Amino acid sequence: MRDMIEVEGLTRTFGSGANAVHAVDDVSFTVPEGQLCAVVGRSGSGKTTLLNLIGGLDKPDGGRISVDGKQLAGPGRNLGEKELAALRRDLFGFVFQSFALIPILSAAENVGIPLRLRKTAVAEREARVELLLNMVGLGGHTKQRPGEMSGGQQQRVALARALANSPRVLIADEPTGQLDSETGRAVMRLLRAVVAAENVTALVATHDPLMMELADRVITIGDGKLVADTEAGEAAPGLSAAAGAAV
Repeated sequence: MRDMIEVEGLTRTFGSGANAVHAVDDVSFTVPEGQLCAVVGRSGSGKTTLLNLIGGLDKPDGGRISVDGKQLAGPGRNLGEKELAALRRDLFGFVFQSFALIPILSAAENVGIPLRLRKTAVAEREARVELLLNMVGLGGHTKQRPGEMSGGQQQRVALARALANSPRVLIADEPTGQLDSETGRAVMRLLRAVVAAENVTALVATHDPLMMELADRVITIGDGKLVADTEAGEAAPGLSAAAGAAV
């Protein structure tokens, strides 16, 4: 199985001098294709910064990032904004804690946004939107707007939208952070099923113990450093503390 994500010596510092914060500090790991990887750690540990770097939403100060054989950052690689935008569009799907849906658009219209930006043919776009909404259990809610849906339903729409362009990598930053525990667990199980159905490699920042149980591997971050990188079923040092911390 080939590696979909390769991170080597990654660093990102905010500020300078005595006030410098090493949000990501010499982090290295790989994620094989098709795996669901949970990224855990206390609030402020560097999880979100790490995901933003890998997804091309931020630029590292040092180190190398390779996704699907394409080098996003590293020696001799200085991507312009247009190149980065194209890679984000073609390689990644993003799910945010805040859902980030457009209130005036229906569920179907929200899911179809990435396909419209890619100028996908109408028939193909509508078929893909219908498939994804059925996949996340919202086939009967296509015309509802976000304000008419529960938090769990909105996050399902956000997940369907993230998959619209058939991304190779799904990045989810605390996707259940605004949901109650029961709804959050339903979304986590759905995420696990969708990763398998769409053959996506997923990085999920979370403190939910269920996500860690469902993940193929767990990467633990502490003070910007890699604390542990464990396969499913293995015990990771400091994992319990990381799981219990709110983000």
